[in-house]
Amino acid sequence: MRLEGKKVMAIIDEEFEDLELWYPVMRLREEGATVHFVGSEKDKTYIGKYGVPATSDYSYEEVSSKDYDGILVPGGWAPDKLRRYPEVLTFVKEMDKDEKPIGQICHAGWVLISAKILNGRKVTSTPGIRDDMENAGAEWFDEAVVVDGHIISSRRPPDLPPYAKAFADALAQ
Repeated sequence: MRLEGKKVMAIIDEEFEDLELWYPVMRLREEGATVHFVGSEKDKTYIGKYGVPATSDYSYEEVSSKDYDGILVPGGWAPDKLRRYPEVLTFVKEMDKDEKPIGQICHAGWVLISAKILNGRKVTSTPGIRDDMENAGAEWFDEAVVVDGHIISSRRPPDLPPYAKAFADALAQ
């Protein structure tokens, strides 16, 4: 299992996009990675846009980015909430500084925008936030997945297979 010993934090809040959270999490776990759900509260069950639950293993205060090899930011409406937590922005900034894989899909680009790490980066997202991504200094592409160093971005649920593979590949390096 090529990801055995790797740890990933998946940050969650209400109304995450169900598939955009669970598909990459299952893919990483199948390859041996440990994935923890991290939210504003420990042991809280957050409900996805379509009703699929995810219960946080830890709260933001209980974890440190230095203890993880990568971070997943799901889309849906959760990113608009997630980007308001200073801890989340700190995790993203620290992962960026340490060049650890950062996975973002759909509206999750909002979190990276708020962390101010997109200037000069190549990315994709849901077309609905293309202007936001470009206004943050990113070069936007309409592709299923864009890999720019340690930042792996994707557009929407139909793009999940290449997105999850690209993130797993980055984590394996």
